[in-house]
This record gives sequence, C-alpha cells and structure tokens, in this order.
Amino acid sequence: MKKFAFLFVYLIPFLSFAQLKTDVLVIGGGASGVMAGIQAARLGVKVTIVEEGAWLGGMLTSAGISAIDGNHHLPSGLWAEFKNALIKHYGTATALQTGWVSQVMFEPQVGQQILSEMCSKEPNLDVLLGTRYTQIISQNNRWLITLVGNTSSTIQAKIIIDATELGDVAALLGVKYDIGMDAQSTYQERVAPQQANDIIQDLTYVAVLKDYHQVQKPVSPSADYRREDFICACEKLCPDKQMPRLWDCEKMKTYGKLQNDLYMINWPIHGNDYYVNMVDMNTEQRKQAIIKAKEHTRNFVYFMQTELGWNTLGLADVFETKDSLPMIPYHRESRRIKGLARINMNHLEKPFAQSEPLYRTGIAVGDYPIDQHHGKNPKAPDLYFVPVPSFNIPLGSLIPENVSNLIVAEKSISVSNLVNGASRLQPVVMEIGQAAGVLASLAVQKKVSPEKVSIRKVQNILVNQKAYLMPYIDVTPEHPYFRAIQKMGATGILKGEGKNNKWSNETWFYPDSTVLLKDFLEGLKPYYPKLKLPTFTESELSYPLSYPQLTSIFIHISPKHQVNLPPTGTIQRGELAYLVDKVLNPFYQKIDHQGFLTQEKSIKNP
Repeated sequence: MKKFAFLFVYLIPFLSFAQLKTDVLVIGGGASGVMAGIQAARLGVKVTIVEEGAWLGGMLTSAGISAIDGNHHLPSGLWAEFKNALIKHYGTATALQTGWVSQVMFEPQVGQQILSEMCSKEPNLDVLLGTRYTQIISQNNRWLITLVGNTSSTIQAKIIIDATELGDVAALLGVKYDIGMDAQSTYQERVAPQQANDIIQDLTYVAVLKDYHQVQKPVSPSADYRREDFICACEKLCPDKQMPRLWDCEKMKTYGKLQNDLYMINWPIHGNDYYVNMVDMNTEQRKQAIIKAKEHTRNFVYFMQTELGWNTLGLADVFETKDSLPMIPYHRESRRIKGLARINMNHLEKPFAQSEPLYRTGIAVGDYPIDQHHGKNPKAPDLYFVPVPSFNIPLGSLIPENVSNLIVAEKSISVSNLVNGASRLQPVVMEIGQAAGVLASLAVQKKVSPEKVSIRKVQNILVNQKAYLMPYIDVTPEHPYFRAIQKMGATGILKGEGKNNKWSNETWFYPDSTVLLKDFLEGLKPYYPKLKLPTFTESELSYPLSYPQLTSIFIHISPKHQVNLPPTGTIQRGELAYLVDKVLNPFYQKIDHQGFLTQEKSIKNP
C-alpha cells in the first residue's frame, strides 16, 4: 500500500493534501535531499520529501549531469548503494564506462527510476512531487510550512533540511550566507583572488542528444546566435591551434557518451557553460535567466549540427519537457551558509596541520580537485583543476550558526568559495545528504536541535552504514578493520598521508605498514594529556611500535583492561587501530564542531 501511495503521488503530482505532520521535512528532492530522506527514514523517523519538479535526483537526473565526477575509489554509504543499483541495471561496472569523463555514466531517466525505487521501499518516507513551499514559520519549537500542489495545505515538521539547489530555504529563514569569491586575506588560501567579489561559477543547461543515424533532427538557433561563440569548442574550426585545452571534436562528443546512442553535452570550453548569478534573483528574473541559458545551449547544438556536420544528432526525448531539455539547469554554486564550522582550502591541503582539527568531525569525503568553471566570465581567475589531496567535510558545515532546527545540505553548506569547487560534485553531495539524514533523525529522537547532537554519534552511525569519515583510498568497507580505521583516523591518533594524483587525489592510511613509537605517543597526547606514560629511550622512540610497548601503554592508560598481545614483534597500523579502538575507545571522547576535545564526560559507545 505504501508503494502504491508513492507511485500515486509520482503520477499525479498536483494533489490536494490534507493537514500533515512529519518529523523531518526535506525541501528539495535533489542529490542530497533524496539521500537525506532515505537515511533518516531508515533510522526510524517520519520523513517527507517535497520536490517542486516531476523527478527526484536534481543534478543527477533533472539537470542531466548523469556522469559521476570523483569518488570512484571511495564507495561510501548511499552513494555506493546508488552506484551498485546502476551496475545491476546495466549488467556490469564496465557498462557504466561509456564516456571518457567518468567511470559511472547512466541515462538520466534510469537514475530517476532507481532513486524513486529506493524511496518507495522506505515505509517511513513520503515523497510529494510537483509540490512547492510558499511560507515557513516557526511555531512552538516546530516548523509550519505552507505547501502548494493543486490546493494549499500545511505540514508540521520538527526539523527542516534545506536541500534546494540554491539554498533558498536557508535564506528565507534568515541564515547568514556568502556569495562569490573570498579574498585571499580571509582564509589565506594560496590561489584565492586578492579582492573578494560576487562572481560564482558558470552554470550549464545540459543537452542530451541522440544519434538518429539516417534521420536529421534540426534545432533552430535564437536570434542572437553567433558561430564565433562556439568555434573553439574543439579543434576542427578553431583558428588558434595553440589555444590551451583545445580538444579533438570527436573527443568532445564522446566526453559524455551515454548508453543507447545518447550523448550528454556538458562542455565547458566555448560550449554550453553560461554565466549568470541567479542566487538572489526573484522568481521571474530566474525564469528569464533560464530562458537565456536554454537558448545558449540550443545555439551550441545548432552549431554542432551545422558546423561540425553532426546533423543526425538531435535532442533526445528523455526528459518530461516540451523542449526536450532538462527540467533544471546544473547549478555549480549557490549560497554558502555561515555554519558552525567552515572548511577552507588549507584544511584540504594540510588537514592535520591546521589550528582547528576539523578533520575529526568529518561526515563526507571527496577526491576531486578544486574545479571552478569561469570560462564565460573574463573577470574571473582561471582555477582549472587546482590539485588537493582527498578530503572530508565537517559536520558543522551543515548546521547554520544562527537558526535552530534547520540543517543545510546540497551545495549550500558552509565552505569557502574555493572548497565549493571540490565539494559540489555528485558523490560528495549525496554523502552530505546522508549525513544530514542521520543528524536530523538523532535530533528528533533526542528532542534537541541539530547543533546539540553528538558529532561522534552521527559519525558512528555513518560508519555502521559503510560510509567514510576519512578518505582512505586503501581501506574499503570490506576491510576487516574498516570501522576501527575510520574511527581512529577521525581521532587523529593515527593519521593518513595525502597525495595529488591528477583528477583523482588520494589519502592513504597504509594499514599493513608500521608506526613509529614516537608518532603513536604524539597521537595519544591530546586524549591523555595528564597521563604519565612509560619512559622509552630515544632509540626506542625512533623504531616501530612493538607489541610489548603497546601492552605497557595499554596498562598505564587502562589498567582494568586485560590484553593478551604477542610477546615480541612489531604491530601493523590496521591492527593497531582495531586494538586502540577496542581497548581504549578514544573515539567516543566528546568533540566540538571545531574538532577540539571538550571537558565533558566521554559518551558511551552507541
């Protein structure tokens, strides 16, 4: 009956809804909103997703960005579940590697179908498509939201998750936010501009084309079409053969090749990227901006048909739209709220060397470089694939500093402008949504606002869901010590090593290697600052930690625990993480949203 109800809402989006109550209201059914709804529902709270459009998935589906960027070697939580569902649909993992830009590519309608099926399996989750909010007020520590479908109705919620594309709910509720590029003096990020500005990344109105083979499907250009706008999109007609990033035309076409003769056109180089800052526009201004962005994309398709000779490539009928273009544009950047934590590029480059150990509070991971699209704005700097190691996102980035009972997800979290260039990618956003779902469910169950929820409890649930807290590429969820390594990584007692490797940047834990005794003792210091540990010689400190030394340390820290370790030999990092987690449990010592250890009593192992 539950599944039927969901499908009924899906097929007939404009319904007259009765007065509703829910624990968690997710506004926006995009990449993060869907995952937030699924995760919170699985944890036993009542969840409702409100989505204005006809599809779930946002940039994954409705915007047509059905080529996953990054995290191919970090199969985390619900992102991994979605990826595995795609593999099951297409038969093999190789079947997802149709275009060269990504290892995970799929048809937008297939992604939408999978997400809908994932939602329909959750008895605690309702999805209201074709529904938008018009008013949100706070009343008796609850939210009262006016919804518009066929007729007006209201829904009462304890927690709201803003999963909109541009952070509109947060802005409506008075959350402070930033738009545009930060000055270098703000966070001392090495590639930030000297002066702050209001420039955001180009958006893209994607086109999904189909090869109709012998049949031509011409597209009409707009009145302001100029072939010069696109002539250097690829090598064939470009007069400047020395232009940076000039690609072969066939390479441009197969960049986003999908299954079943489809081609995703999301080409940044003199292609269908389009600059407009829609964030603070009103509804009518946004509509007009979208019209212009669509015209630009249709002009690019016309250029490919007429100038490149691809006249049998026409717009595919995969979207439920009159013009065969996606339902929404692909927004790369939105508002960036001011949250309880804000991560900047320095935290990505050297997470263990910063004054705030934000890495300890991580709830989502990414491995993409800082990639900002500014090709259509000559005033913007060139920030093309600035390398950083893989990274994590702190929980405090999801929690606004001045509004309670609200969680912010999607691309509107509290990060610097540069970090947004890496945190905006689909897998990271899906993981942010999953963490938002965990945080919301705990807030409901504990009857507190999200800022008062234990960070460690959120992280513990995520790890149990096979989600990453730390981006360790060499320790997958199938590893026998995965949970322990993730938790010890989040304490900082055992640290990873970040590396840059082209597009896929990495952090390694090295579970099969050893750790120097002095490094292990240094990692323990913050957790046991007053403890007098055994005295070791300078020579011992410079050698790998041995089992007898670990036994001695355990006895000093926790005499009540009886450990039976080998009498000789050195210990590997993976096993060490497991033993420290099992014997000492330092992970459950409370931390604040900056990652600092608090003076409060340690929480119990959930």
